[in-house]
Amino acid sequence: MTDDVLTYSSKDNELMEGSGQPVDQEPEILSLRPERLLEYVGQPEVVETLKIAIEAALLRREPLEHLLFYGPPGLGKTTLAHIIVNEMGNNLTVTSGPALEKGGDLLGILTHLKEGDVLFVDEIHRTPKVVEEFLYPAMEDFAVDFIFDKGVHARSHRYRLKRFTLVGATTRVGLISSPLRDRFGILRNLDFYSNDDLIKITKRSSYLLDVKIDDAGAVELAKRSRGTPRIVNRLLKRVRDYTQVRANGFITKDIVEAALFLEGVDKKGLTSLDRRYLKTIIDFYNGGPVGIEAISATLQEETDTLVDLVEPYLLKIGMVMRTSSGRVAPEAAYKHLK
Repeated sequence: MTDDVLTYSSKDNELMEGSGQPVDQEPEILSLRPERLLEYVGQPEVVETLKIAIEAALLRREPLEHLLFYGPPGLGKTTLAHIIVNEMGNNLTVTSGPALEKGGDLLGILTHLKEGDVLFVDEIHRTPKVVEEFLYPAMEDFAVDFIFDKGVHARSHRYRLKRFTLVGATTRVGLISSPLRDRFGILRNLDFYSNDDLIKITKRSSYLLDVKIDDAGAVELAKRSRGTPRIVNRLLKRVRDYTQVRANGFITKDIVEAALFLEGVDKKGLTSLDRRYLKTIIDFYNGGPVGIEAISATLQEETDTLVDLVEPYLLKIGMVMRTSSGRVAPEAAYKHLK
């Protein structure tokens, strides 16, 4: 038999016959996201607003109003979009502002949406201005305008869209233009979670991950999670790995402390980047004030990384202050870093 002749194995026969493969029988990736509003922990005002809006929309048998969620990363903006789809019983299309490079990218998505579908745009403040112009009539009139030909032969055609719901999420609401922001019917800010809510999330996630944790361990994990569900779930997985390899599989306070010491997360939830940020202000600039660009250059980190990921929590717990002259490290930062 020459190399040009294709050979078939028993596996090839199984594929041709359409029989199930092991990968087809594997369970889906375990998601820790809640699927319904009843399962959602925290953000009580946002949840109550959504309950009323969803119930009213279902009674009127019409799509939900356009929604904009804003706040620091990891607080549940994407999760709420999935919950809205589950509650309304429709389909979800997910994209992001940077992915919509041309107007045609958005038009292709909009024209494929069905009645009542939800379009989720993450980091909507990074949507190019050219693409944003197409969103205005789509959100307000459920229509988009096409331009055919050029010059004296140019003519416009209005294409009617199915009524849909746009859910936008952003960490920088101030960067969204007023015309776009004003077209959202519901705007809600997601704030950092309390320790009590994070403890509930920790216990729920540990149950889903099939790992045992005591109350003291859940409290310690919540305290180090920067008020953010995404971080508490990430740290829980790291602690789970540690306890399965170095301990007996049961998470206690001591196990949490030992595991997170390796991760570089201290008792306040500060990471090595947070501590480097504070030390830069204190050691290089005598406690401030100093501009964010100077800190970024010293740390060799992107300015957006510091503004979006580092500063919100440090501002929340009083470890840094923003002034008109720049960033200042208060006494609390000196005490924490000793």
